[in-house]
Amino acid sequence: MPDRARGRFITFEGGEGAGKSTQIRKLSASLEAAGIEVCLTREPGGSPGAEQIRELLVTGETGRWDAITELLLLYAARRDHVQRLIEPALARGCWVLCDRFADSTMAYQGYGHGLDLQKITDLHRIVLGELKPDLTLVLDLAPETGLARTRAGEEAARRGGEDRFERMELAFHERMREGFHAIASSEPDRVVLIDAGKPLEKVQDAVATAVRERLKVRL
Repeated sequence: MPDRARGRFITFEGGEGAGKSTQIRKLSASLEAAGIEVCLTREPGGSPGAEQIRELLVTGETGRWDAITELLLLYAARRDHVQRLIEPALARGCWVLCDRFADSTMAYQGYGHGLDLQKITDLHRIVLGELKPDLTLVLDLAPETGLARTRAGEEAARRGGEDRFERMELAFHERMREGFHAIASSEPDRVVLIDAGKPLEKVQDAVATAVRERLKVRL
């Protein structure tokens, strides 16, 4: 069994409609069956203050904020999230599974909107120091496929208008996907790229395999 002195921090990344929420729930169930306490969370959001900032970020017109304003809002939310939920959970031995984290900011605001990547890295260090996930799973999917999923009838209604990023042009989503690929290539010890276009069970198996092999846990 893994060392329970401190929990593990696992993040799920990828474009719109890649199936992150579904895979997080499935992994959570597997970890809990193995006797591991799990905390599920998301970004932007995850703490009361961060959820208020989320509303500013994910609703409204696509041009509501410029890229730098988005970046600052995201890191304000992220600091609150880390201080109030993530760090306390890890300290008590809980495994934190987070739907998006800092890699999304690098992919969306950096590669997608063209902000200087080093400036984003510098801001991360100012706000959070050297905090990084123990494992990041990037669910990779063609943007056209993912956007079609998120825009499908009942799913769009369920999201309650949280579709500001989804409504950005296809080229933005293609740049963002390239960003996730670049992140995975630059940090292979932390980041695993998973083909989210495969059947649900195959994706689930790939996620479980990555967690078993990278974090040495039995699932």
